[in-house]
Amino acid sequence: MFGVDSTEFLIVAVLALIFIGPKDLPKVMRTVGYWVGRVRGMARHFTSGIENMIREAELEEMEKKWREENERILRLHPADAHYPEPGQPDEMPPVVNPEAGEEELPPEKRPLP
Repeated sequence: MFGVDSTEFLIVAVLALIFIGPKDLPKVMRTVGYWVGRVRGMARHFTSGIENMIREAELEEMEKKWREENERILRLHPADAHYPEPGQPDEMPPVVNPEAGEEELPPEKRPLP
């Protein structure tokens, strides 16, 4: 996990047994386990907070793109435009782009991107 080999772990365990002693070793291990758990919990909380911030930023970016696409579609197809009823001849007037001041082709006659 942290690059600790089994021989290194064995050396640390033997030294802990010698310096701490068999009597106090369970208490020390319990304390170490408690603090390791606390540190892992804090790291997990921090990581989840960062992931939430990234997710929110991505959502805001997608909402911005959707809004822009919605506005573009509404400019191309205004609500007061004449659309033929189903079954009637398809004679739509050309769509006027208000920004450019020029006429655009109807959607069915536009070249594919």
